[in-house]
Amino acid sequence: MLNRRQILQTIGLGTAAAGIPGIGFANTDGDARFVLIILRGAVDGLAMVAPYGDGKYRKVRGELAIPPPGKDGGLLKLDGMFGLHPSLRSTYELYKQGQVLPIHAIASPYRERSHFDGQDVLENGVTRAGEKRDGWLNRAIAPISDVAGRESAIALSQNTPLVLRGDNSVTSWAPSRLPGADDDTLRRLASLYANDEFFSSRLEQALASQEIASDMPAMNERTRRNDSAQSKAMAQAAGRFLRAPDGPRIAVLEAGGWDTHANQGAGTGALANKLAALDAGIAALRKELGPVWSETVVAIVTEFGRTARVNGTRGTDHGTATAAILLGGAVNGGRVMADWPGLSTSDLYQGRDLAPTTDLRSLFKGVLGEHLLLPESYIEREVFPDSRTAIPMHGIIRA
Repeated sequence: MLNRRQILQTIGLGTAAAGIPGIGFANTDGDARFVLIILRGAVDGLAMVAPYGDGKYRKVRGELAIPPPGKDGGLLKLDGMFGLHPSLRSTYELYKQGQVLPIHAIASPYRERSHFDGQDVLENGVTRAGEKRDGWLNRAIAPISDVAGRESAIALSQNTPLVLRGDNSVTSWAPSRLPGADDDTLRRLASLYANDEFFSSRLEQALASQEIASDMPAMNERTRRNDSAQSKAMAQAAGRFLRAPDGPRIAVLEAGGWDTHANQGAGTGALANKLAALDAGIAALRKELGPVWSETVVAIVTEFGRTARVNGTRGTDHGTATAAILLGGAVNGGRVMADWPGLSTSDLYQGRDLAPTTDLRSLFKGVLGEHLLLPESYIEREVFPDSRTAIPMHGIIRA
């Protein structure tokens, strides 16, 4: 019986037998890893990274205000102004090690309140929904040297998200609900596709990906319904791919369910449970990456924030600015970056939302430039066109 490596050779792609061939990055040592985590549904940045030091915080937040650091169920102190949600304990330990950098009052150029359009702008990298049908991260990988013709990025998803769609080839992986194909079936597929470049390469990618993830635990229906278990499983898979010596170096993960219109909770409740699952995923990713963690940057972002005040159903509605979190062994963290606008009614955007003072593209530009070492001219011209007002962040990656 042919094994998977032999099938790859049968297709005529023997270089894939060791997994996914080497990727040469703009970062010349090829060690830089980047993980983008999109929290779909608009996470409440005033809860994830709470400005407890703002004199208006408790009045504006009402029952959603989280106790200050030092109180039972209180925030995890970042500095005299900001505290991390108490569900993010593993992330807090990384903060104390200088590996977490929250950025507050941040937003994409989008100023309306549609999830679909907001996510489109977040992922297409321009100012309007529908203006581009490819993603900024796909455009960013074009100058990355790839002599073997393999994918440098992977989406941990059933469908490739917009941010990775475009002319540059990427791959995707998600746990299957179906039993694995036996070797005879794989041999027949290899023979069938041997003379078809497109399908043979896709089969090669699938087999190489499955080989990397071959000993991952199965994701059964119970796991799929458990946020924490699912977050850990997908993070472990991402870590497995990024850790592979010849694997991809960029991964995109996504998590839904952040639209907390009702019964959001403060230190406990629905949002706290979602944040705990995210925290478990971060811990799992770090563990799976092992020594590669020191070369890794993770960006946690969302399409927009939520209203400053609680609504009539004890939740929050669609807002504008929010918080993003940059973390990883390569991050110059242990501090909070914020041009804080304040929470007075006159300071709020349209009298209801945290006002945006930082462009999300500035964060992305900083990561692409300082971590992946893409040329600034290319970033400005091709990745984020018409974004000159979004000045790249500097000093966010360890020297």
